[in-house]
Amino acid sequence: MSEAGQFIDTALQREASWERADDRGGGGLRLYGSSVGAVRGAVRDAFRRYRGLEHDAVLALSSELWAVAVFERRLAAIVVLQSQLALLQVTDLTRLEGFLRQGGRPELVDPLALDVVGPLTDRLSQQDRVRAAAILDRWATDGDPWLGRAAVLSSLRPLRAGGGDWDGLVRRVKAARAAHRGGVGRDVVGQAIDLIARELATARPELTVPLV
Repeated sequence: MSEAGQFIDTALQREASWERADDRGGGGLRLYGSSVGAVRGAVRDAFRRYRGLEHDAVLALSSELWAVAVFERRLAAIVVLQSQLALLQVTDLTRLEGFLRQGGRPELVDPLALDVVGPLTDRLSQQDRVRAAAILDRWATDGDPWLGRAAVLSSLRPLRAGGGDWDGLVRRVKAARAAHRGGVGRDVVGQAIDLIARELATARPELTVPLV
């Protein structure tokens, strides 16, 4: 493990609480029981200590944190990406796709979609934005409902701020609905669509999210 990765992991374990670990429930992941504030603080302190990390090092750090199935490590990987968003490129969506496929719960998938994928795609050049749109369209039709959820949610913040790809959102909502008409996938995707509809009803009432 890199020095930065070890620093973050040690900080998370130092802030561990068995009570929080028991309350949160694992969902297939181990838990340290560190608070969200402790996760953010560990990442912030790591970047202060190990200055000058560039694109490849940041991606490698997020990957090594994510690779161990501990909830707080994976949350820290997301915070790493959030804090270094300006370094990310359209080609990084491939790595983010892998994280999303393994996320398996809203606490990990939603911040990846809302705080990383959405802002990343919204600031791309026109050529790269076309490439990103094609990737998000593929996610929406994928058999993995968490990818469908991410494809839909990624549009929320840019749209709420007055920009965003409205036509792309409508297209992905319809595709994700069609791909997940029953079972757990229906709820995973449907909850995301309902969230966007509620948020935009207030922020952008002129936009009507297709709910069926």
